[in-house]
This record gives sequence, C-alpha cells and structure tokens, in this order.
Amino acid sequence: MFDSGTRALVTGGTGGIGKAIATALTDAGCRVTAAGIETFDASDEESVRRLAAGFDRLDILVNAAGTILRGGAEFELAGFEKVIDINLTGTMRVSSACRPLLAARRGCILNIASMLSFFGGGHAPAYSASKGGIVQLTKSLAIAWAAEGIRVNALAPGWIETEMTRPVREDEARSKAILDRTPLRRWGKPDDVAGAAVFLCSPAASFITGAVLPVDGGYSAA
Repeated sequence: MFDSGTRALVTGGTGGIGKAIATALTDAGCRVTAAGIETFDASDEESVRRLAAGFDRLDILVNAAGTILRGGAEFELAGFEKVIDINLTGTMRVSSACRPLLAARRGCILNIASMLSFFGGGHAPAYSASKGGIVQLTKSLAIAWAAEGIRVNALAPGWIETEMTRPVREDEARSKAILDRTPLRRWGKPDDVAGAAVFLCSPAASFITGAVLPVDGGYSAA
C-alpha cells in the first residue's frame, strides 16, 4: 500500500492502540519509528523538538501518545491541567514540530480522539475535555494546513481491549452494559483501530481531511 520509502512516526507507539497502528503501518510497507514514554515526553517542548529533529523526511505522523486518564484527580486543578497538557497540548506540540517535514512531503497527521469526544464523562472531566479538543484541533489544522498539502484526520475508538480499559472489562456489570449498547456485541481490539488508521494515512484517503472516524462497533450510533 505504501512505497518502501514512506516514513511514519507513531507517538505512543510502544503499547496499546499506538503499538497496533505502528505494527500495521510497518506491515503495509512504511518505515516506522515508534516513540514511547522511554524516548520522549509530549509535555516537554525540548523533548518534542529533539524527536522531530531526528527526521530528515516524514510522511505520516500518528499522535497516539497522550491518552492518560487520572480519574478523581482530574477534579483537582493540577490533575486537570496535566491531562490537558499531555493529551491535547502535547498533540499540538508534536504536530507543530513535525509540520515542516510533513509539508515538504505533503504528508498527513492522524490524531486519536475517543467516544468521550462526543459524550460527557462524569468520572473524567479532563480526559473528556482533552478528547473533545482533539476533534476541534483536527478540524482546525485540516483547514489551516491544507494549503501545505497536509491532511489531518482523527479516529475515535470505542471500547477497545487495552490496559486502560481493563478495570471496566473486569467489572461484569459495566462490561455487560457496554456490550448491550454495542451493535456488534463485542469489545474492539487494537487491530480494529489499526486497520482504519492505515486507510486514513494511505493514498486511498487522499481526498479525506478534517474527518473524525468512529471505530466503535456501532456504539455511538446506538
């Protein structure tokens, strides 16, 4: 699907959904750099600058880092600000740092939104606000950077089997409520999200920008 010279950066690419996307892009022919917490910090400007400076060419940026949820701590200002800084501002930091590289290649950005981009989350106000912000950031950058040939889209995963959702999956009543609402009647897997990611980053999606694609088994339609 991709030519052998296509270069991709997947932040948060060493675990969960990010790792699945990095693997799928590799399988599709990309040369992928998967950056995890061990190699960079999305909340640190200098760390982000160093990451971007390591590339002489970049065709695809996947912002999968910055999916932290702090529960009750999000109701305290410090906890709220931390989640926003990593999940939302971190996405903008990395996108801005990589913009010149992507413009030179007429490349694309893929952000990771959430079902809580569309629904309120009474247990996670900062996470919900950050993911709502990702949707509007995606649309805004798609408009702003289109003249440079940069496409910007997002995926909105539903209930996916990751470490973050383990407590919900292990709660029989909560898991049943989710499955009862999901038309496909199963939890999603990271590979389900990865397939959609490969499509939106590929030449097959060359006329798609500013889109937010739910990958949720029909949860948001039910």
